[in-house]
Amino acid sequence: MRRLSNHRLRSALRVALSHYVANGLSVALGLLLISVLVHAWLGPAAAAAASVGVVVCSPPDLPGPRRGKLWQMLPAPLLGIPLFFAVQWLHGDPLHLGLLLVPGTFLAFLAMAWGRRGIPIAVAVMFSMIFSMAAASRVPAGADPLPAALAITAHFALGAGLYVLYAVAANRLLNARYRVQFVADTLLSLAALMRAQARLFDGAHAGTAAADATAPAHGAAHADEEAGVRAAGAEEPHALTGLLLQRQAALAEQLQAARNIVLESPTTPRRQRLAGMLLLVLEMRDHLLACELDVETLKAHPGHVPVLHALRGVLHDVARELAHMADALLRGGRPDPFTDARPALARLRWSDPLPAQAVGGPSPHALARGLADRVGHINDEALRLNALARGDAPPNLAVVRASWQMFVSPTAWSWAPLATLWRWDAPPLRHAVRAALALAAGFVVAQSLPWGTHAYWILLTIVVVLRGSLAQTLERRNSRVAGTLLGCVLAAGVLASHLSAWQLILCLTIAQAVAHGFAVRRYLVTAVAATVLGLVQSHMLHGGGSGSTAIDLLERLADTLIGTGIAWAFAYVLPSWERSQIPALVQRTLAAQARHAREALALGQLHAVDNAPELAWRLARREAYDSLSALVQATQRAMAEPRAVQPPVAALERLQARCYQLLAQLTAIKTMLLLRRGRLDAEALQAPLAQTALAVTQWLEGAPDAAPLPVPGPLVSGDAQGWPDPQDGDLGPWLIRRLGLATERAAQVRVAALDAMAPAGSPAPPDAPGH
Repeated sequence: MRRLSNHRLRSALRVALSHYVANGLSVALGLLLISVLVHAWLGPAAAAAASVGVVVCSPPDLPGPRRGKLWQMLPAPLLGIPLFFAVQWLHGDPLHLGLLLVPGTFLAFLAMAWGRRGIPIAVAVMFSMIFSMAAASRVPAGADPLPAALAITAHFALGAGLYVLYAVAANRLLNARYRVQFVADTLLSLAALMRAQARLFDGAHAGTAAADATAPAHGAAHADEEAGVRAAGAEEPHALTGLLLQRQAALAEQLQAARNIVLESPTTPRRQRLAGMLLLVLEMRDHLLACELDVETLKAHPGHVPVLHALRGVLHDVARELAHMADALLRGGRPDPFTDARPALARLRWSDPLPAQAVGGPSPHALARGLADRVGHINDEALRLNALARGDAPPNLAVVRASWQMFVSPTAWSWAPLATLWRWDAPPLRHAVRAALALAAGFVVAQSLPWGTHAYWILLTIVVVLRGSLAQTLERRNSRVAGTLLGCVLAAGVLASHLSAWQLILCLTIAQAVAHGFAVRRYLVTAVAATVLGLVQSHMLHGGGSGSTAIDLLERLADTLIGTGIAWAFAYVLPSWERSQIPALVQRTLAAQARHAREALALGQLHAVDNAPELAWRLARREAYDSLSALVQATQRAMAEPRAVQPPVAALERLQARCYQLLAQLTAIKTMLLLRRGRLDAEALQAPLAQTALAVTQWLEGAPDAAPLPVPGPLVSGDAQGWPDPQDGDLGPWLIRRLGLATERAAQVRVAALDAMAPAGSPAPPDAPGH
């Protein structure tokens, strides 16, 4: 119980010190400052309208690089202000208002063409129209609505303009803190992956007592951190493989988000140290992936299962220390020094060498020593990471300075993504049409309701629930309904307290902080806060004349149910099922794997590794992981779709596993080339390296009926004792073995890819070597 409470306390502290909470508080502070300033200058009505301008412009205000922040923020007010005014002007004319909202929605959702950068812009533009409906002034019948529309739009524009300036300044001030927070989040993601990877070392033939007798003491502190992977590890290997794929995808996504901030202009010693830490995380990920090699072979020999448990304990130790280091960074403290696991690895009790299992294969004893050496590389990188975090060692400035510009996402806007939309199967175009139709249906329903006072609430619900994929829409649907119910209860309590204008502004500030901070992390929390925000803001905009009765809250709940129902229904209109995107994602993955193989096996690296950063290989490695991450995420989304339209999920998961196995083999080869080149005969290895690069490329990129190149060979004699020691002897035979296995894995990737892209009902492709 105490362990569980400590774990929850650490988790709560990590959330409180996270970048998304800091960003939410920054947005809320901007809302408070601007509302107070306008309130003191122009009065409460102007302050309420200005606060709407802040809320509309806040979605694009996310942690990001300092460069390009202004251009990221500007589209929201530039597009939102004229739309806000148009809605104000046409609010008394439902027909013309509807004719504005529907094409406006279509154009707003076209921003999805810019991917993640475009989503906040689309949301902000939609908010400008919908919140304008909520803030519409009551104009007497027959009166000209233009003066009132101009007045409230001016206050809206004032709040939006002030917030853009504030957001740019706040992002610059928080940049140093964001860098630390993103590195800490990356370390936590790496630790989670490491704990999941350690479950691969669970043996099926060894008892717990034997394992505990051999494993280094790693304490009980990791027990609660391991809880998230314990269930998967206890089930079939398929469940653990799926968990590993998800953790790898999560780490790849986290790494790119961190690169955009941490690798931007590392011009000071502190920035360089954080950038160096991020680059070491990449190396640790590679070594960790390579640790799955030969594990299954060793599990078949009970004498080596205790060694596997010992290595598992080392990985848990490193994962725990990484998590503690992340916590120290978040708190602004100096991390404690890591414990070197090399002595514990040296004390492992190896079983007696056993005969080779196949001609030319090494003994399990030699495989176990090689696996321990790969775990030792993880330990070494963790010690370097810890020394960097403590300031005890300088970063590799040559790699940092050469890498930062190549790995930061572009911040400039381009028309190129929009030009690629105009084909009927483009997902952003179909989603824009779908959203426009859903909003049109919602607007018609809202106008026909007997209460009809909160038409904007139905439209707002449609906008936030309807996503580009069915899986995301279903998740938003459930969170929106539950969040609105809880939010109405909280808002009823707030409004029943008859708070002053200043106290209501404070409530708005808190609600905005929570709503913005958790929008991406946990939408249920955002839905609760957004409901409170909307109800309190509507109450203020109308001078307390609405939003305070039980009937009004019930109407909001009814509007939410109607809006979620419409969004859910239109998720099936012009759908972009994941199976239509899978072939392109598979081709991207194969091309990335082939490019990574060519760069990892490039002959020039044997001679230039000390003189020039390997940017081409690093870029190829990033694309290999990123393409796999995109494929994993698409497969996960597809599992929520109707069974009749699902792609072959099992084949896709098999393809992803094979790709990671290929990456693991290439990582082991790359480690030998980089770290153990003194024990390799470069001239003798040139031909096998070139042959393997061609064979892997042909398997991954060649025509389906192309004849592949053979696996490199021969290796060494079939006598297991003929294999050199992996820690002290010649590594040439080990490298040749890895080259052969890499070619075999490439063939298996090819078979899995053909299976994943085969039409339903078609025969399976023939097996690849070793499949």
